[in-house]
Amino acid sequence: MSRNDRPVKRADGRYNNVDFRKAVGYKFRPIKCAYNRRDVLLFANAIGAQADEKHFLYELHPRFAVFPTFPINLAFKQTDQDVFDFVARTTSEPVPGMPPFDAQRSVDGERGIEIVNPIPTSSAGLDLEIRSKVVGAYDKGGSMISEQEHELVDVKTETVYVKMTSTAFGMGQGGYGGPKGPSKPAVQMPARQPDAVHTYKTTPETALLYRLCGDYNPMHADDEFGKRAGFQGAILQGLGTWNIAAHGLLRGVADSDPKRLKTFGARFKSVVYPGDELETWIWKTSSEYGFDNYVFETIVKGDGRVALSNGYAKIKQQSSKL
Repeated sequence: MSRNDRPVKRADGRYNNVDFRKAVGYKFRPIKCAYNRRDVLLFANAIGAQADEKHFLYELHPRFAVFPTFPINLAFKQTDQDVFDFVARTTSEPVPGMPPFDAQRSVDGERGIEIVNPIPTSSAGLDLEIRSKVVGAYDKGGSMISEQEHELVDVKTETVYVKMTSTAFGMGQGGYGGPKGPSKPAVQMPARQPDAVHTYKTTPETALLYRLCGDYNPMHADDEFGKRAGFQGAILQGLGTWNIAAHGLLRGVADSDPKRLKTFGARFKSVVYPGDELETWIWKTSSEYGFDNYVFETIVKGDGRVALSNGYAKIKQQSSKL
């Protein structure tokens, strides 16, 4: 990135030389990542896999498999098998024309994943990297938004295993007159009883277990850290809730068969605290070309706040030869 493309911080904390249009198409440095079977087993435990889903929980099971949303954490974990400084790792790489995201005032807005090829049960023998690029950069006035696409690729063969999407919101970091971008309407859930419901009671330890999958943000372990951010205390990882819902959906409508999940995604709506009970309502909306389309919403039982909205999934039909 040339000096002419780099925003310059002023004394008041704002930036000069901001042009969000320069960010679109920017490709980040590839991130190397690796994992073993223990990581796969840990992830399945952390998102609530049950004893009758032993193909996710026992490495000698004849159908031992990776839960298909597992790669969503690999950009955090990278190649580490020990804990690491999460805040330092997630400080974003400079992007042309776009101010850096302030980690203390930025949130994960949406996540999505598409399974392209079956995910190996370990990265042994592979040279995996995540390749990311900016596909949208917007200025909503109060916030700035970065939309990105990511691919998990084996460098040796150029095999793409998954494609992922993410949307980051920099709260209070917009206001530079940049493009506002498209308006994304909320997905309306059908006005009928859901086709499946998944209930999961988190515990005070849920976030502490899930962080071992690579999400070591102190926000999920330290109550004082969470309070300084304006919460009641430590909060459950957004991707923890997201993956718990993915497990509930696969279990509820696809017989826990990892080969049947094609796409999955949702928008993060409200905070979840360890100990909250989550309820995911799932509706089948259509079928096409050997797949069933679903929408879902995850709420917190008790006060009814919506934790995940705009949920969607594409599931391969059981009889499909695809």
